[in-house]
Amino acid sequence: MIRLGVLADISAVSDVYRRASLSNAGDRGNLLAQPEYLILRPDALAEGRTHVAEEDRSVVGFATWNEAGGGFELEDLFVEPGWMRRGIATALVSRIADVLRARGAGRLEVTANPHALEFYRAVGFIDHGVAETEFGIAPRMALEIR
Repeated sequence: MIRLGVLADISAVSDVYRRASLSNAGDRGNLLAQPEYLILRPDALAEGRTHVAEEDRSVVGFATWNEAGGGFELEDLFVEPGWMRRGIATALVSRIADVLRARGAGRLEVTANPHALEFYRAVGFIDHGVAETEFGIAPRMALEIR
């Protein structure tokens, strides 16, 4: 089940964020060297910009969006490692796209981690540039949601 996240979800969402972030061997060293990147701020939950996926009343994934520069950005997309590759991330992207489409958005953008490129392409995102991040250059991708 996917539902709108609430501030009371912060602990569960933070746990998913940390475990999912550290599950990528290529990112683990950088994240452990800069532990502040493993702390999830509650802003998106408090502002109604987070959707969570639940299974058996436990949060197993979440996605957040942000409005920036006149467009919409998929800010976070994380799934509990034991629940990956079960359609949860796809369902979360679909829900965020539906929410933003209802707000009049025609496009959803993301700065993709290299390990997530194939996933984003599989759900319809296309490459459209690069961005400088804390960990180096990363692909920019967009999904048409009209």
